[in-house]
Amino acid sequence: MTFWSHLEELRSHLIRSAIAIVVCAIGAFIAKDFLFTRVILAPKEPYFLTNRAFCWLSQQLSMPALCINAEPVKLINIELAGQFTTHIVVSLIVGIVISTPYIVWEFWRFVKPGLKDTEKAHSRGAVFVISGLFLTGILFAYFLIVPLSINFLGSYQVSGLVENQIALRSFITTVTTITFAAGILFELPVVVFFLAKVGILTPATLRKQRKLAFVIIIALAALITPPDIFSQIMVGLPLFLLYEISIRIAQREVDKAEAAA
Repeated sequence: MTFWSHLEELRSHLIRSAIAIVVCAIGAFIAKDFLFTRVILAPKEPYFLTNRAFCWLSQQLSMPALCINAEPVKLINIELAGQFTTHIVVSLIVGIVISTPYIVWEFWRFVKPGLKDTEKAHSRGAVFVISGLFLTGILFAYFLIVPLSINFLGSYQVSGLVENQIALRSFITTVTTITFAAGILFELPVVVFFLAKVGILTPATLRKQRKLAFVIIIALAALITPPDIFSQIMVGLPLFLLYEISIRIAQREVDKAEAAA
């Protein structure tokens, strides 16, 4: 295929991906009450699964500080079209998340014809793994990091004289940033796999740089979580586990290459 033929093929994949996003976004837009009441705004409410679990744990351990979001965070809208534009933006974001497996599949269909048979064999299940890791990161952030962040940031005060009045857009921005960041960070094993395949990363390098990786992981955890040690640990541990899994993946690719040679 010529360069322009490749561009034409890529355009068709992008168009289908865009259509999938729009269709899912329209569905999310229509399901407004469920989307906001039961999904987006739920982590700030006492009835949310994570909040109830932490409050139950606080009772069992006699540690009241563990109970989070016992009182719902009140949100305000300060813009005339604020709620309508928020509805559109959130629907689009949800459309992207829901259609992620299809988008990854379309990208895979574009790349697959250019791969050798051995590369296709090694990449079998790539769509499932990439989509699965991304959605796992989204769910991890939604059910754990987001409630902790809401509890910390929503109740934090520099002085009792200052009352928190949290804008709807600020709340949505925080939730979406945290969830998307976690989804991307959970793709670490996939990134390491491809870097190991092209010889940029080796298991020996990854093992040697464990301490540096630990510092980077803590920094990333601090970046996407509120500044309390408990939240950072809850995020840092899964990321460090993913790093260890990445070492095993890189080692497996090296072993395969040596066996083939």
